[in-house]
Amino acid sequence: MDRRNFLVLSTASATAAAITNSATAIEPFDRPSPGVLRGSLAAYSMRKYLTMPKGQAKSMDLFGFVDYCKQLGLSGTELTSYYFPEGADTDYVLRLRRHCHLAGMTVSGGAIRNDFCSQDSGKVAADIAHTKKWIDLYALLGTPVIRIFAGNQPKGEELSRTLARCAKHCQTVCDYAADKGVMLGLENHGGVTARAEGLLEIVHQVDSPALGINFDSGNFRVEDPYAELEKIAKYAINAQIKVEVYREGKKVPSDLPRVASILKDAGYSGWVALEYEAAEDPHDAIPGWTRELLKVLA
Repeated sequence: MDRRNFLVLSTASATAAAITNSATAIEPFDRPSPGVLRGSLAAYSMRKYLTMPKGQAKSMDLFGFVDYCKQLGLSGTELTSYYFPEGADTDYVLRLRRHCHLAGMTVSGGAIRNDFCSQDSGKVAADIAHTKKWIDLYALLGTPVIRIFAGNQPKGEELSRTLARCAKHCQTVCDYAADKGVMLGLENHGGVTARAEGLLEIVHQVDSPALGINFDSGNFRVEDPYAELEKIAKYAINAQIKVEVYREGKKVPSDLPRVASILKDAGYSGWVALEYEAAEDPHDAIPGWTRELLKVLA
């Protein structure tokens, strides 16, 4: 073998080794058994009341949402970033934290919008800054996990390049989150995470104790969504439960006992937040679904 071919093959071998090593960066979590599943409610469920057209007063704010969760008999409340007032600062967050504590409520998780797959470096830089800002605020609130997104594959780009770029940006924000004592849960939210394979490929390329998966029971739009959920459950650090799933392109009622069993069989222990998105008015539907959720989590 001549020197040129040796160098080419050596470089290729080193690259392959790096990919192999990164592919085992995060393993399924090893947790004590049995797991304990605790009920929460995502603020997104009450989006109809937490947002109003400009000029109209909202009928609910996050303080009221916390109280609503308590009235439902829950001990957890998931406070989505979309419903914080514009310019929410340290003072607001500390008042909200005090309110949660006095109500006996735990902030089970947070959620933000972001896109780490974009080829637009300026947009990604803004999303990284946005993520770090919310890591700071949620850490101050005492939130253990923040839900983040991956994004969509840019047109014409190889999927492997998109996933690698997304993983690089996830690594950046996870390094920041780890120093704040917060974990980031990458959600199966369509785009490059529309299947378990794409989601896990990103997770496997990130080497951080701050990363895991935000298990969303209603987001896989495939023939058998439950089989996909089984593949990601062992990596879950937060779970959101929807009352409907997609099977073969059709929206059908979710098998909540089956979803709970998938989490339990994976050894998951932690919060399970109802994220209500169905057509019936949330005020009418959520109390019944909450009772059903708590029953299957027991």
